[in-house]
Amino acid sequence: MSTPTSTATSCPTDALGGPLGDPPAVPGTAGPGYLVRSEIAEQPAVAERILTTATAAGSEVTRLAALIREAAPRAVLLTARGTSDHAALYAKYLIEVALGLPCGLSSTSTLTVYDAAPDLRGVLWISISQSGGSPDLVESTAVARRAGAMTLAVTNDPASPLALAAEHHLDVHAGPELAVAATKSYTAQLLTLWLLVTSWCGGDLAPASAVPGWLAQAVDAPDVGEVAARYRFVDRVVLTARGYSYPTAREGALKLMETSYLSAQAFSAADLMHGPLAMVDADRPVIAVVAQGRGGEAVAPVLEALRERGADMCAVAPAGVAEDATVRLGLPSGMAEDLAPVVQIVPLQRLVLEMAVARGLDPDAPRGLRKVTETW
Repeated sequence: MSTPTSTATSCPTDALGGPLGDPPAVPGTAGPGYLVRSEIAEQPAVAERILTTATAAGSEVTRLAALIREAAPRAVLLTARGTSDHAALYAKYLIEVALGLPCGLSSTSTLTVYDAAPDLRGVLWISISQSGGSPDLVESTAVARRAGAMTLAVTNDPASPLALAAEHHLDVHAGPELAVAATKSYTAQLLTLWLLVTSWCGGDLAPASAVPGWLAQAVDAPDVGEVAARYRFVDRVVLTARGYSYPTAREGALKLMETSYLSAQAFSAADLMHGPLAMVDADRPVIAVVAQGRGGEAVAPVLEALRERGADMCAVAPAGVAEDATVRLGLPSGMAEDLAPVVQIVPLQRLVLEMAVARGLDPDAPRGLRKVTETW
């Protein structure tokens, strides 16, 4: 399958009809999924805005990276919920690989429910949230700050309670996001975190300049409709990946659960072999996110095991990778593995949109959910 070559950031149309990029006048008046459709299409422009801001002289990314280098933390703890938890997992891979620092995902309830008082001196505590409004993130960050941690909030709202609770704040510049299902705020978090970690370790920010073009190709890719039609009536699906791509599988599963109400489970490809492989058969599709690089190479034996079980497999991958999958959601070729997750999620966002609408559901407003989820 050839990879689309357009890098324009124009507003495309999708298989459901109608422009992807026109801003909504009134939420809910343009049909189910209109907000998600519009916000998916904004992602190339959001990436351009992030890069312009981050690479300007004296940018907040550069300033914070210098402060963190000077503080020289001995370890990093990340805290988040929902979609932002997958952004935190991505940051964990970045920090462990690029900086060689111990890095973990915090157990927020140890601080907010069990009143633990850990010694966090010398620890960088990074809280990641779209809204910055969940009370448990706010409280745990305040506790971490009192416990001696250097605290940084990464949000889409500089005036949010979480931004105010942390010592430092980094804006992801996604702009207002109206749909309950997060799309552009997630990719904005990933790109912002990549820029921060790369600046922190003294790396080159130039590779990120290709991201807006890659995102535009993913937004315009023509093969989503075929996959959505194939999986429209499934009620169970497994997603898998390894390395930097694993958070993409986790986020894709979450989106399928919250918008199409599927039983969607995400496993590291390595963990899939430790038991869950037994449940895979021709009736349970597997979506494999496969990057060019070491993570993709590590997935290859698992894909072979899935084929041996007769799995119906969809590869989210560039041309030339996992070519014997049943169907595929194509991605641009040549993406660096550590940057690829910013783009890999877009075909899955579009698949989620089309499947939900085809099922008669509205991904803009999933049942029982609100844009800001408050947990304690």
